[in-house]
Amino acid sequence: MLREVSINLPVTPEDIESLTPGSIVYLNGIVYTARERVYDKIMVKGEKLPDNFSSLSNVNFHCSPAAAPQEDGSYHIGGVTATASFRFSKYLADWLDLTQTKIIIGKGGMPGDDYKNILAPRGAIYLTTVGYGTGALLGRGVQAVESVHWLDELGIAQAMWMFRVKNFGPFLVDSDLQGNSLFAQQGEIVNQNIESLYEGLKEPALHRYGETHDRKNELM
Repeated sequence: MLREVSINLPVTPEDIESLTPGSIVYLNGIVYTARERVYDKIMVKGEKLPDNFSSLSNVNFHCSPAAAPQEDGSYHIGGVTATASFRFSKYLADWLDLTQTKIIIGKGGMPGDDYKNILAPRGAIYLTTVGYGTGALLGRGVQAVESVHWLDELGIAQAMWMFRVKNFGPFLVDSDLQGNSLFAQQGEIVNQNIESLYEGLKEPALHRYGETHDRKNELM
């Protein structure tokens, strides 16, 4: 039976240390969203973080929220759909150093070396959504929008949202403080036999841009 854990945020080092890959996690507190345009705005263009940011949250959710404004100025969050985290790899070391973020949430995992060289040395881990089509389910855990930053400039998907959440999940623990990762481990297993899948097949007539003959080195 999978181990289930409920964590109050901001997450503590003790909380992080207690989580093991394969456990199921639910979160309570404030989770923020940030992805490539927020990273670029702050780390490349020099915009300041919102006031008291690091004291409010240390959990970064890579997602695109479905947010609808209400007459009273609040927002209804219909769903929060995770996006693929490996696309933001180049930003993460500097982002974690700046914000002291300790949990990254997304889908698809990170490049294998990132767990050992970026996340683990900074006391951070990765959580992944469980399966596809879970955005509406996760949206039920969003109690309120505490604040939203750069909405007009960046748009709904790319703005920084601060969500107050309760029983927010389920999320699967992908990595640990030793840099181990379920995604990385399973990827290695798949790659051991991937060549045999293509033995005897003719070369495809059409190629996607950037595709190589090495099936382990395909441009995503």
